[in-house]
Amino acid sequence: MRHALIALAFLVTSATATAQEPRAVTVASGLQNAWGLAFLPDGRMLVTERAGRLRIVQPDGRVGEPVAGLPRIAVGGQGGLLDVAVDPKFADNALVYWSFSEPATTGDGGNSTAVARGKLEGNRLSGVQVIFRQSPKVSSNLHFGSRLVFARDGRLFITLGDRFNRSDDAQTLDTHHGKIVRIEPDGRVPADNPFAGRAGALPEIWSYGHRNLQGAALHPQTGELWAHEHGPQGGDELNTVAAGKNHGWPVITYGRMYGTGFRIGDGTERADVVAPLTHWIPSIAPSGMAFLTSERYPGWKGNLFIGALRGTMLVRLELDGNKVAKEHRLLKPLGERIRDVRQGPDGWLYLLTDSSNGRVIRLEP
Repeated sequence: MRHALIALAFLVTSATATAQEPRAVTVASGLQNAWGLAFLPDGRMLVTERAGRLRIVQPDGRVGEPVAGLPRIAVGGQGGLLDVAVDPKFADNALVYWSFSEPATTGDGGNSTAVARGKLEGNRLSGVQVIFRQSPKVSSNLHFGSRLVFARDGRLFITLGDRFNRSDDAQTLDTHHGKIVRIEPDGRVPADNPFAGRAGALPEIWSYGHRNLQGAALHPQTGELWAHEHGPQGGDELNTVAAGKNHGWPVITYGRMYGTGFRIGDGTERADVVAPLTHWIPSIAPSGMAFLTSERYPGWKGNLFIGALRGTMLVRLELDGNKVAKEHRLLKPLGERIRDVRQGPDGWLYLLTDSSNGRVIRLEP
């Protein structure tokens, strides 16, 4: 009898766990290494493919032909067409922004993360202009970043990787490597940027000491920028990002050396370095994130959702102010790398999977 009761309790617990696991509904498929997702006001989706294609996906899942008008893109390794964002005033100006790895135009070679914008007219971009170029260009196919986030005041945040072999640059202010920058939508530098006017500092820099940031979002209540970044073998971080602050890499970090697992740098804390809200050892390789503001999922409003590449899952974080109260790991049975996470205009969460046959997934209770 006792064994029967234990078995019954196990079945009830398993059924409850299954009921709480969200359902992954395929909206669109056939996308090659999808990287960024943004919603147009009418519900259509813009999806980037790292191979250098931007596509419009209809609400019913139909995937359009590549959008014409993109500039030349350096595709290779982690480089290619990356994030995409829609201007907050899109209804008036039809502007779309995208980040990409830009090849050098001179004989010096190399590449860097760049951001361009253009007017979306049907299935074509017109008036395309590059509004930001990471400096300097280097020969590397790694650690481009990058996410694009519009602040409430209309300024644009761009997250930038350290380019892997230039990690020490993350602690200097004379390069864009390992930085978050803040610009006007046309590329001008806001006069109130923290390093504007400082000798030897690039005026676009908003924060520094970052490694490879592939997720960023505005907190829905405070308007603060939150961002996460990849550690090497461990030490992925989730941070609140403030003007002029140092986030430590590669000196103050939870990061671990590839292969050996040895600690990197001088420790995990220093008075002048922003401490992460949470970190992951071993690495989950976070990518893409979104705050849930809708009522679609009972009990989840206000939670933060983060995609994971190496972890092949969706991480749900319960928050208590600026503290992580609890972590939940979802969708492990999918076994797919989740590259981006967005809340749609319908209140549902949408995910991008990163594979040769990538999908747009809608998360349903």
